[in-house]
Amino acid sequence: MSTVEETAGVVVPRVEELSRPPRRLGENWWRHVVGIVAAIYSLFPVAYVVSAAFNADSSLSGASLIPRDVTFDNFKNLFASGEATKHIASAADYPWWYLNTLIVAAATAFLTVLLGALGAYAFSRFRFKGRRMGMMFLLLIQMFPQVLLVVAIYLIVFNLGDVFHVIGLNTLTGLILVHLGGVMGVNTWLMKGFFDTIPSELDESARVDGATPAQVYWGVVLPLATPILAVVGLLTFIFTINEFVIPSVLLQTSKHQTLPVGMFNFVSAQYAQSWGPFCAGVILAAIPVVILFLSLQKFIIGGLTQGSVKG
Repeated sequence: MSTVEETAGVVVPRVEELSRPPRRLGENWWRHVVGIVAAIYSLFPVAYVVSAAFNADSSLSGASLIPRDVTFDNFKNLFASGEATKHIASAADYPWWYLNTLIVAAATAFLTVLLGALGAYAFSRFRFKGRRMGMMFLLLIQMFPQVLLVVAIYLIVFNLGDVFHVIGLNTLTGLILVHLGGVMGVNTWLMKGFFDTIPSELDESARVDGATPAQVYWGVVLPLATPILAVVGLLTFIFTINEFVIPSVLLQTSKHQTLPVGMFNFVSAQYAQSWGPFCAGVILAAIPVVILFLSLQKFIIGGLTQGSVKG
């Protein structure tokens, strides 16, 4: 083939591509409209919070979608002390709130995934007396929200603190145990349903190859359950960060509080509300959640198609 023919063979498809009419939305145009409206509706509060965080005016009456006077003082006040934060109660304790929240959320998410996966695997693979009753019990206890149990939780933690000071009032370990009790049931049910979809033939094949029960669980079943583990860990992490009622009851001193409880001081006063620092603190509090979601996104989306049984 000559050079002219090769050139013509390349030019003709390109001309055809340029001459194609543009794609039309057709019958799916309303889906794009709904998606755009939903995106604007969900992002508007975020944009307003970001604007208020950089606005020099700390009141909501003077806030706007586009800040008039851009400033970083709201972020500085979160980590300053003394005269700079005399109008904000306990603002210098924000780093402690941030650290406490990360510790409680990370520990709760890790232990929920670890212990919940063990329980879900047992309910999914083993047949034992009381299995059905235990599953029903886990489901029934989730019918009652923790708000109804605030008094009982407070008394239990208070009395346990007299014996075991590590899990008493005003301790992060006590708060972690309370959170575990609130999320273990429903998460165990979620993981149990996912374990049921993993073929039991994989366990039998591993045992035939000489794998121990621990090797079957850690090396065969658990890697295939990565998507549900990522979902449970992410949801538990977000739930723990957003929890307000239980930490406000169990954590008493400022340096032991979490972000929702501590930041409530910014807006709880009737005539001294500081919405600027509050919004700045909210933006900083969202960073770990965004990072965790982006890091687990490949497991949540791509992991659903991983793992198969070869014939």
